[in-house]
Amino acid sequence: MAGRTVRTEQVSATRQLILTTAERLFAEHGVYAVSNRQVSEAAGQGNNAAVGYHFGTKADLVRAIAQRHSLRVEELRARQLAGLGDSMDLRGWVDCLVRPQFDHLAALGSPTWYARFCAQVMTDPALRQIMVDESRASASLREIVAGRDRCMPALPAEVRAERGDMARHLIVHTAAERERALAEGRPTPRASWQEAADGLVDAIVAMWLAPVTARPRA
Repeated sequence: MAGRTVRTEQVSATRQLILTTAERLFAEHGVYAVSNRQVSEAAGQGNNAAVGYHFGTKADLVRAIAQRHSLRVEELRARQLAGLGDSMDLRGWVDCLVRPQFDHLAALGSPTWYARFCAQVMTDPALRQIMVDESRASASLREIVAGRDRCMPALPAEVRAERGDMARHLIVHTAAERERALAEGRPTPRASWQEAADGLVDAIVAMWLAPVTARPRA
């Protein structure tokens, strides 16, 4: 029994090491620029097939990295959501979309790679769906989006869809740019992740409330 417990702990430690190493390499170089063999070698695994043994395909590895973080972000999001109730304050709902991710990054310390990992995956046509599926699986995220929509001004459907895409890009890439600057020792516009979240929420709320330019019909 003791031997089995030790073996289980070793496997778990190896999996976590591979996940951390892959996240860093994918964030810094891009997902398809890094082979499973390179991940195994960088993680100090004598078996170059360690990634395949523990996770399967590269898509499975990407999914495991995403899920490792999404569990904690979901906890933070659900906690913040509980304080919103039936609020009709658009800013409160947008804050609930932004802040849990930024709070999670702050808690990880520095350097981090998760924000850049997300940006790499979200711009990859073959892997983007993994992140989309993780979002759709979040009950709290669905509730937050519904709450936000209740507070929105009347917008044409195409404008609402367009601004939703813009907001998603802002969240993903603002976090990635800040994370990259911190990793490279460059100055950032805001002193902390919490302040960065404030600025991003300001921008997204302003975008949702911005007037729509009317084009004359031909």
